[in-house]
Amino acid sequence: MSKKRGGGFGGFGGGNPNDMMKQFQKMQQKMQEDMAAAQEALEKETLEVSVGGGAVTVVITGHQRIQSITLKKEVIDTTDDEWVNDLQDMLAIAVNQAIEQSQTMAAERMESITSGLGSIPGLGGLLG
Repeated sequence: MSKKRGGGFGGFGGGNPNDMMKQFQKMQQKMQEDMAAAQEALEKETLEVSVGGGAVTVVITGHQRIQSITLKKEVIDTTDDEWVNDLQDMLAIAVNQAIEQSQTMAAERMESITSGLGSIPGLGGLLG
């Protein structure tokens, strides 16, 4: 009479709970290393956002840290009485757009690392 291996997780670890745990721990370690590397890269990676025809340019990192704000004074109409209000509005718009784009970039990087977890046999919807 042959001994049949019990359920397992669709081939994940061959059904042996100890093997499954070891494989999961290896995957978890690899994912942590990948996430740390991605976080480090995001700290150095930058985005540039310009508004108002280039009047205001914001450079931001993947960690949502503003590196610089540049004003192109030849594009700003200082003869208009409302130029200060316009400049303030452009600054707010540029910073908000830069933050949004930086957050999107960071989320995409992290998702690319964790996206394969849902396809691990037996883990199905546990992680998604």
